[in-house]
Amino acid sequence: MITPAMRNQEIPYLLRDLCHRIEGRLTLSGIADRADKSRFHFHRNFRKRLGETPRQFIERVRLDQAAARLIGSSESVCQIALQCGFSSHEVFTRAFRRQFGCAPRQYRATVMPQVSPAVRAKHIALMAQISPCIRLFHFPLRHSTRKSTMPTISVARQQYAGQHILLIRRKISRPDLQGNLAECFGKLYGHGRKAGLPIAGWPVARYLSVGPGLWTVEAAMPVATAAKGEGEMEPGMLPAGPTALGIHAGAYEQLPETYTAIEKWMDANNVRPGGSPWESYVTDPAQHPDPADWRTEVYWPLAE
Repeated sequence: MITPAMRNQEIPYLLRDLCHRIEGRLTLSGIADRADKSRFHFHRNFRKRLGETPRQFIERVRLDQAAARLIGSSESVCQIALQCGFSSHEVFTRAFRRQFGCAPRQYRATVMPQVSPAVRAKHIALMAQISPCIRLFHFPLRHSTRKSTMPTISVARQQYAGQHILLIRRKISRPDLQGNLAECFGKLYGHGRKAGLPIAGWPVARYLSVGPGLWTVEAAMPVATAAKGEGEMEPGMLPAGPTALGIHAGAYEQLPETYTAIEKWMDANNVRPGGSPWESYVTDPAQHPDPADWRTEVYWPLAE
């Protein structure tokens, strides 16, 4: 049950509960009861925060679990359907085709046939963690009184190896940041799942320009190999080279303090920025709903 003390992060706490029970038969009234809200209020709040209804969320997560099992196990399609909470093979096949544009057997035969077992295993593990919370990264906890007194755990120099990404670049106002990131991450990872792109990392936000007006921000999905663009999605790279890596602990609202700590570290070590910084959200808010447990890696390229 969600207590009054959890109001600001009730959605992450609820998603943790749902993810533990997703294979069972869940109803909207049952979910609303666990959230201590009326069905109408809960449905409206859930859709506002996550961009989908509770029913759509449950079906999407079940289908994502099924897709992972199709490419990562030898279980029959019928077994996977029942284990992921679908009442029959036929119901599962219809839902899978709506979501992925093909039948489960076709997906199993054509997705990631050439990737190594290690890359495939990483993709499956990441999608299991990222899928339920795809719209919760940079999730604001407005009016929260729980703040970390030391949000920056460490700052250190690191040689970054570089990373292929698929990105969406937008100009946005500061108040629209979280909503745009949520929308873009959902679009990028949804496309990657359907297209069979091997996911290689957690969602990334890169800040090309910030100021009093519009910000230019890239939402990105790390991929194991270069990916083709589609629509507003385009391929890109996180550059290889020396970076300052800051480990941030706690709510996303305190991230500016970690950026300040990195800038102070640069001054103290007589180094200069060499490119645009980016954030990698490496904690699943749906499995770790307490913001004190959230970790964000902040990378800032250094001039050679």
